[in-house]
Amino acid sequence: MSRKIRNQNDFVIGSFYILIGAAAAVIAASRYELGTANRMGPGYFPLILGVILCLLGTTVLLRALSKNSERTALARWDLRSLLWMVGSLLLFSFALKPLGLVLSLAMLIIVSSLASHEFTWKGTLINAAVQIALNLGLFIYFLGLPFAIWPSFLTS
Repeated sequence: MSRKIRNQNDFVIGSFYILIGAAAAVIAASRYELGTANRMGPGYFPLILGVILCLLGTTVLLRALSKNSERTALARWDLRSLLWMVGSLLLFSFALKPLGLVLSLAMLIIVSSLASHEFTWKGTLINAAVQIALNLGLFIYFLGLPFAIWPSFLTS
């Protein structure tokens, strides 16, 4: 008995979760010591997360095949938005060390906001200010991570 895919969005994301979860579990189990629940090794937690992601993906995938599932088709990919988002992440990763956390986050948020079809400067700048404040508070002051806040040429 074959089942028809009723919700293509759920089917694709469920498959993606299974793929990523399985990859994480296999890498964790093959490259790191697992240990036991009592004395966890470095691979234990990633293995468990991978298995949980696989289970979640299976649930979502099975829901896509359910007769009660809403019929949906995959929308066409918006390559322009995808390129803005991926580009912003690459820009952030290359800019973090030389420019510091504040300027890198500002660039990330502004460039990734260009992916939205509802882009406004006001919303983007408010979002950037809030995200920078939250990231500084959490990563720098609360967790004490050793990120440069500002570019080195401004602080020396």
